[in-house]
Amino acid sequence: MPTVLSGRALAVTATATALLATALTAHAATAETAATTAAITDKVLVIGIDGTVLDRVKAANAPHLQGLMAQGLTAKSTLYANPMAATSSGPGWSTIATGVWPDKHGVKDNTFTGKNYTAHPDFLTRIENAKPSLNTYAAADWEPVTSTDAGGPIFSAKVDKRFSLKGDRDGYGTEDPKIAAAASAELRDQNPDAAFVYFGQVDGAGHSYGAASQQYLDAIGRVDAMVGQLLTAVQNRPTYAQENWKILVTTDHGHTDAGGHGGSTIQERGTFVIAKGAGIPAGSVRTDVKLVDVAATALAQVGVDPGSAIDGIPLNAPDDNDPFDTLRPNLQGRVDETGIPAGVKGFTHTPPAGWAVDNSKMGTGGVTEWAGWAFATDEFWSQAQRDQWRELNVRSRDVFAVADSDEWDDKSHTGSYDSTLITPKWAVAGGTTKNLTFQTHYHHEAGQTAQVLVSYNGGTPTVVKSYTADAVARSESLALQVPAGATDVQIRFRYAGTNNWYWTVDNVRLG
Repeated sequence: MPTVLSGRALAVTATATALLATALTAHAATAETAATTAAITDKVLVIGIDGTVLDRVKAANAPHLQGLMAQGLTAKSTLYANPMAATSSGPGWSTIATGVWPDKHGVKDNTFTGKNYTAHPDFLTRIENAKPSLNTYAAADWEPVTSTDAGGPIFSAKVDKRFSLKGDRDGYGTEDPKIAAAASAELRDQNPDAAFVYFGQVDGAGHSYGAASQQYLDAIGRVDAMVGQLLTAVQNRPTYAQENWKILVTTDHGHTDAGGHGGSTIQERGTFVIAKGAGIPAGSVRTDVKLVDVAATALAQVGVDPGSAIDGIPLNAPDDNDPFDTLRPNLQGRVDETGIPAGVKGFTHTPPAGWAVDNSKMGTGGVTEWAGWAFATDEFWSQAQRDQWRELNVRSRDVFAVADSDEWDDKSHTGSYDSTLITPKWAVAGGTTKNLTFQTHYHHEAGQTAQVLVSYNGGTPTVVKSYTADAVARSESLALQVPAGATDVQIRFRYAGTNNWYWTVDNVRLG
């Protein structure tokens, strides 16, 4: 039975939201006045709540978290699954801290075997390396986050101050309040520029009682009060009027209703980012945010540019205007697929304006959703069939293009799969070099073909890239030598096969 908030809980939530709005308004006015006499200092606080399901946060008595959502951004997201990494805390917090996916940071499970924090350090360490004058702080009671126990630390010894307790040994219900008290004192009385604070008891409640339980909601409520302590500590800083704080709240993985995680269900893969601060519209909801964006946002807030070293994108970075993402309002629910929940709207065959799909060589019949190139979301496509690497498509965002002969073959058909995705014609200048970039995820099997073809001025398309092996969650960059006299170029992505695997393409750019 769904949990219904009492009138008192609703009132508390509304009051907290109103108080937060009043505080923000007052702070903005004070900061504007102060800006004439003192420079504004940018600061960031990241709050990590282990094993927390966003829908349960919305259902809980959690006025502070719900207040942050009302005053800022809420973004659901999904994780990888094995063999890239398990949906467990080691990979999850490593992804959040480093801003790169497990195929880079190397953590696949809670053993931390293969970790590569030297090449891909946490965001606080990156801040120390780039701006050692800034003050960094991390507090946690899951030992690997801040201590050398059990494979850590995720946040390195370069962090100015780390506070570590043992929640597994001493109990998160006991240790979380100590984390909250220590971090609140640090935030209020000291001068951290970037901080990370972790709480563990929600995950414990998930394991013991399940995410659908009242105990899980109660744990969220207790942690919410501690989040409130941290927010109050920030607002009570003597120099708060001269500071510009960005607050982010996130989680490392989800939980099943019955309790547990580590697998590939959409419940276990579920994560979120809540964010409040300058440049983030109040009450906004986004579908293109990824867990790696937390580190990117924290770094950008304090003026550290990691360049291409991380996979994340700051939350207030300019929109990339990916044409596939414009299709989200037109997505529809399942037709032939049975593994995808009926309420999930996540695919269409209608391409964006200027794009086309050539199905003249496609067989007839087959599963409707995948009859030629389609445009889909991870939540939709990955549930078509789990544990076949679809969950590993982590570098695509929001809506992407997918050609899937494996799923198409699950219903009777004639002929084979052969479909081509075609870009608009883009203007070019003869004799120049253009760079074709895109995100791709390709699972190979003998007998299938995946080709990138290029044509100039409507001429015969020529192959510039063929995939003959797996290309898992890859960022591609192809240099195109534009011939003399060419004025336009058109790109084709042709995929052909018969009950083989699949190919995805996203964020296609010519620069």
